[in-house]
Amino acid sequence: MKDLGTKRLETERLILRKFELSDVEELFYNGYITDEKMAENMSWTPCKNVEEQYKVIEKWVKAYENLDFYKWLIETKDTHELIGGIDICNLYKKKDYGEVGYCISSKQWNKGYATEALRRVIEYLLLECDFHLVEAHHAGYNPASGRVMQKAGMKKDGELRERRLDKKTGIYTPQIYYSILKEEL
Repeated sequence: MKDLGTKRLETERLILRKFELSDVEELFYNGYITDEKMAENMSWTPCKNVEEQYKVIEKWVKAYENLDFYKWLIETKDTHELIGGIDICNLYKKKDYGEVGYCISSKQWNKGYATEALRRVIEYLLLECDFHLVEAHHAGYNPASGRVMQKAGMKKDGELRERRLDKKTGIYTPQIYYSILKEEL
């Protein structure tokens, strides 16, 4: 496995790049990062004010100094709208694999952006960074995320019962796991 860090990546419609401090206000006032509907599917909650958002982004910007930090801001090529994020949320260097997490603004759902970004990050990690495997998981109450993983070429590995609490219903649902191996690209 090679630690190449967060390198600028592109797809047909997207730019995947590092977060910058100059993104803070746009992300807070107009971006995906404060999207309450999108946050229902995430384990984190949106920042309450610009100052709090600045501290989060500042931490990420400093973390880019480490080549084992992988976190991209997803920007559309045509309008330069900041629509989402994708990252390695858990890196297992001794086993040559990482867990990918992603989120897209709810107003951009069903346009294929999440699949496009995930597919490009998978290619980068497996082919350029020489990962053995990339995995991802989603809560049982969010099957759309599973469809993104499938469309990106990932295969279902299984599910763990009652691992995620649905914030809206208070009911525990399974965590469903997917992965892709280098030779499956």
